[in-house]
Order: sequence, then structure tokens, then C-alpha cells
Amino acid sequence: MATERKIRIIAGPVQAEATLNESPTATSIWNALPIEARGNTWGDEIYFSIPVNAKQEKDARDLVAVGELGYWAPGTAFCIFFGRTPASTDDRPRAASPVNIIGTVSGDATVFRKVSSGTKVTLERA
Repeated sequence: MATERKIRIIAGPVQAEATLNESPTATSIWNALPIEARGNTWGDEIYFSIPVNAKQEKDARDLVAVGELGYWAPGTAFCIFFGRTPASTDDRPRAASPVNIIGTVSGDATVFRKVSSGTKVTLERA
């Protein structure tokens, strides 16, 4: 049985733990840790390019839940969803186009509202 893959996300004043799932994309990200980047905000989403090149998976989707982590293949971007985005049609986050779901934030993902665009984000194994 695979061990649970917990990561720590540090973004300015915010630190949160998350768990990566068993998808091929999540495995590639796990193997690339630690990663540091400057985050961009798009509504209640933080995204940033990472050094992982993965293809869009069969179950990729644009409608996501608060707290889900995604990988956006067109921009090789790691995405943290914590509320409405400019593409939302209701209270749920909606990505610009389908993302691979790679994990979930543990606890309250809305803490990421404290993070502004341009903030350094670190992803590391917890």
C-alpha cells in the first residue's frame, strides 16, 4: 500500500498541509519537491508554474471543490483553489480549463485569501 504523501504549502503568511493523491501527475510533483515559485492570484485561486511537465489526464475537469489542488497542463501550473474564480458560475471554483486533480488541502483552504499575487510559494514534503 502506498504511503500518504503529505506536503506543506508555505505562501507568505500562510502555511497549510495537503495530501497528494495517487495520480501520475501528483507522483511527478512529489518527485520534484521541493519547489519554489512566485504565486499569481486569479480570483480565489493561486497558481504558479512548476518544473513538472505532465499531460492532461482523462479525468481532468474545470469544476473543482474548495481546497482541491490542480495541475494545469497548458501552463505547467500548480493550482490551489479556495473559492470563486473569474470563470465561476456559482460559489464553486472553476479553472480556466480542465485541470488534473492532484490532491486536497487539509483544513480550511480559505486561509489562502491572505496571499497576494507575487508572493513566494514553497511546496515541500511534510
